[in-house]
Amino acid sequence: MLGCEYKNFSITLGKLPTTPVKKMIVTKEASKQAESAAGGGEELDTTSSRLHLLSTGDVIITRQIRCFQSNRCEGKRRLDMALAGVRVIELAGLAPAPFCGMILADFGARVIRVDKTKVAMAMDTQARGKQSVALNLKHPRGVAALRRLCVQSDVLIEPFRHGVMEKLGLGPEELLKDNPRLIYARLTGYGQTGSYSKAAGHDINYLAMSGLLSMLGRSHEKPYAPLNLVADFAGGGLTCALGIVLALLERSQSGKGQVIDASMVEGAAYVGSFMWKSRSIGLWNRGRGENLLDSGAPFYDTYRTSDGKHVAVGAIEPQFYDQLIQGLGLDASSLPAQMSITDWPEMRENFAQVFATKTQAEWGQIFDGTDACVTPVLSLDEVSGHPHNQQRGSFLRDAHGEESPRPAPLLSRSAAKPSLARDPFIGEHTRPVLQDFGFTAAEINQMEAEGIVECKETKARL
Repeated sequence: MLGCEYKNFSITLGKLPTTPVKKMIVTKEASKQAESAAGGGEELDTTSSRLHLLSTGDVIITRQIRCFQSNRCEGKRRLDMALAGVRVIELAGLAPAPFCGMILADFGARVIRVDKTKVAMAMDTQARGKQSVALNLKHPRGVAALRRLCVQSDVLIEPFRHGVMEKLGLGPEELLKDNPRLIYARLTGYGQTGSYSKAAGHDINYLAMSGLLSMLGRSHEKPYAPLNLVADFAGGGLTCALGIVLALLERSQSGKGQVIDASMVEGAAYVGSFMWKSRSIGLWNRGRGENLLDSGAPFYDTYRTSDGKHVAVGAIEPQFYDQLIQGLGLDASSLPAQMSITDWPEMRENFAQVFATKTQAEWGQIFDGTDACVTPVLSLDEVSGHPHNQQRGSFLRDAHGEESPRPAPLLSRSAAKPSLARDPFIGEHTRPVLQDFGFTAAEINQMEAEGIVECKETKARL
């Protein structure tokens, strides 16, 4: 068995032992293998499988490390982040999968997006911190190249309908055989089984199938989908990212990868667990838009101000409601009881008339510093200018001045440090990434000549 310690990095080359492996004697061959496997300077840690099967035996990382920093991958920037050292292959898709990949990249993972060849422009608007490799997966050698990438990676994110990856020869059975430590994340609308598993759909369809859409909307109106947030992003990308982190944590104990079946229908329903769990207490006994938390209550709604803007009111608790009434300048003794449901329509009219008498800023001066739970409804162009958001640095600007939210949550020791560089062009990193993964210059040139890969790094720098 070969072994080495390289800087802070301990590995052994051989079969998985039944007991923890101690430091091994440094040999030139083992040290060379370690550095080569690390792509000439990439981060590695105990959650990484990138060395697996690169030699004639298995490769086992025996203790947590942070080494081989690559300037190309912003290694120094990523070293102290929570997911430093994790390699992710993300097959290009729309909305949910790119969001999942961006979360992982924001928190330190090296995310390599695999794009199709012969595509002029990427549709991924959530490519922050990612690299792009353009591969032709319709060609057997393109498939083989992706398998080589997955052998040295920790996570694969694939957004296709059930059966697509299997037809390409890239299903879980094949890839987990190549790399038993791989986390194979499958993010789809309806999941990998069931009569809808191969059906097309979008957020609104998945939200409808989750049961939640039936609860969203105003009284006596049709169900209303709140953008494509609940299924695509909360139940899809975010839930899938959670599954990946859980699988990586479990792998640190078992040493084994697994398949994640992330269904956006089930993810959305799970995010809405409160709706199921709170039915027994009568919270949703009335029709859509007539309950406490679905705009039925006048003290949990939005109101138009005199300048055409809006404020949000969420004064549920009695002590908060009292401050709301006081701030509105109303006489509590002349109003119906807060929870008199039959009087809610009249109360809403009263509130609306009062809120329409002042501007949004004027209401802010009245309610800021109170517990009335009244806040301005801010546009995307206004949020970063609010004093609270400014004080926390809740929003950031990239190199082109584009604004977006800072990654959340904020970790005290290993906070996310998102890339502020522009998003990658398709195929911009094909050559350097393939070189990092052990492809020779001759192999890359031949694949480029045959249309198996596209290398656009020169054009990207113009």
